Amino acid sequence: MMGLRASARLAVFAVVMLIAGLAAAAETPVARATFNCKDGKSIDATFYADKVELKLSDGRSLSLPQAMSASGARYANMDGSFVFWNKGDTAFVTEGAGGKETYSGCVTK
Repeated sequence: MMGLRASARLAVFAVVMLIAGLAAAAETPVARATFNCKDGKSIDATFYADKVELKLSDGRSLSLPQAMSASGARYANMDGSFVFWNKGDTAFVTEGAGGKETYSGCVTK
């Protein structure tokens, strides 16, 4: 029969392994896409269960959490000043308080 301390250690070990497994699953990409946009711009996107990582042709790299959207997928920083929109094989980026479209007409290669 297992002692109380051994049972507690086993339970703690099981919880740690569960958390580690969930963290690893959250960091596994579910899709990748390269979008070619107007004006020779491009976006490399790596999609995860709850976020997207972007590499923009202007040299910026961003990680954005998924946000509420009525249609398609929307990823935004905390204040909404940078938003990546994706639906099917199309995407665009809006920036600033006025939501200026800075990457437009983007389609996957």
